[in-house]
Amino acid sequence: MMYNEHEPTDIQRVSAFPRGRLITFEGIDGSGKTTQIEKLSARLAESGIPVRVLREPGGTVIGEAIRRILLDKAHTGMCTETELLLFAAARAQLVREVILPDLEAGKWVICDRFFDSTAAYQGFGRQLDPDTIRSLNQLAVGTCRPDLTILLDLPVQAALDRLVGRKNKQDRLDHESVAFMERTRQGYRQLALAEPDRIIVMDAALQETELAEKIYHKIREGLAT
Repeated sequence: MMYNEHEPTDIQRVSAFPRGRLITFEGIDGSGKTTQIEKLSARLAESGIPVRVLREPGGTVIGEAIRRILLDKAHTGMCTETELLLFAAARAQLVREVILPDLEAGKWVICDRFFDSTAAYQGFGRQLDPDTIRSLNQLAVGTCRPDLTILLDLPVQAALDRLVGRKNKQDRLDHESVAFMERTRQGYRQLALAEPDRIIVMDAALQETELAEKIYHKIREGLAT
């Protein structure tokens, strides 16, 4: 993409707004969120936009402590309700301690997972009551909602093939059944159908560079107004 380096891009114009923007990335494990977040954050930073990259659960001292509990392979006896509440607790801390102050300061925040993960994983995957999840998500985030969500959609088998290469990094949640992952993927797709203006579905099977370019253009289209 060619542009005059002295001419502000659409995204640079948006960055002058007093409030920052919250962009979240979603998808089943193995969909390539980490790679695409790195590429997008670097592209935005090159445009002069202040960016913070966060992950869920985590991003705060309390959140990282909760993350260790959630992902520890020794905690196989964790019940689904405990898992749900721990994710919500970490999110509540992240929103109030980091995300809201950053948005007020004009930063763009890119978060690896947010409340859609709970709806997909604990709602569709674990099959917990959706009304309970909606209420808990509301309590955790208050009025904080993503300006745009990128859903990296990938068939389950393709995701599993990718995960094979990171055996040394596997955690408690990487040992779920194929049926669980299928329910979670389909859950994400249903969430996208319900909120097409916010959740942008991208083909995660595309080559990394091509996908990164498409995501960047979607961000421009969705936020540079």
